[in-house]
Parts: sequence; structure tokens; C-alpha cells
Amino acid sequence: MRTTYMAKPEEIKRNWYVIDAAGKPLGRVATEVARLLRGKHKPEFTPHLDCGDHVIVLNAAQTVLTGRKLEQKFYYRHSGYPGGLTKIDYATMMDKKPEKAVYLAIKGMLPHNRLGRAMLKKLRVYRDDQHSHQAQQPQHWGEGRDDKTEGGPGS
Repeated sequence: MRTTYMAKPEEIKRNWYVIDAAGKPLGRVATEVARLLRGKHKPEFTPHLDCGDHVIVLNAAQTVLTGRKLEQKFYYRHSGYPGGLTKIDYATMMDKKPEKAVYLAIKGMLPHNRLGRAMLKKLRVYRDDQHSHQAQQPQHWGEGRDDKTEGGPGS
């Protein structure tokens, strides 16, 4: 009888990847990062384990929103008090805190439980192209690949 392979926590090998978000749509970048954080690109993917990799997102300030989303899309938060709803449009958010806009887009695509919170700890988002993780020797993700391939670390 054949059984489905389930990875064990000690068998999981984590890599570091860098994604350049300059000039790319926010949702396209967020889905690819969520896929890497979740570990769905690996053959040993196990749904109930955190088997994803560490991801560094660069140039968050240069991501684009298509259409008129900069004016029409809003970020809502609530203080917990009556009348405490705050609404910020994405144009303001991309000017002041583009890292938070990218972070929240990725957060919404991960599981909303303790597993998702563990995956988010492996995410680093930076406004420009400078980061302090050279010691981990991150690989560039998606460089030099066409749209027909499944993905993988490039060059």
C-alpha cells in the first residue's frame, strides 16, 4: 500500500530568496511570496507544517496597483472603540508606508491561524533595494524564467 509522504519538522530545509517588486503589480508579487512562504513550490509540501522559505521583498515603494486602485482601494482598521474605524486610501499608504501595504497583501493570502503567523515571521519587506541579509546568501527568485515554467531560483 502506498501512502502520502508527510514531511517532518526536522527534515525541512529552508532557503533564503530575494524578490524584486519594482514595477510589478502588488497582487502578483504577493501571491508568489505567499507561495514561497507556504512552501508550495517544494515537492515535500505538507499542509499542516510550516515548510516554506525565508523571503526578502525589495523595492516595495515601486510596486504598482493597476487600474484606479490607488484612489478607490482602502485599508481599514478599527481601534476597538465605538466610532473607531479608520480608513486610508492606498495612494496615501503607498507614499507613507509601502512596506505595510505589501506586508498586508501577503498576510491576507496566508492561513489565518498560528501556522500563518509562523510563516509571516520569515518575511522581510524593504522600501528600497538595500537589505541586511547578505550573510544568509539569498538567491534571486524568478530571474530569467519565462511564464510557462513552474518557477524556481534563477541564475
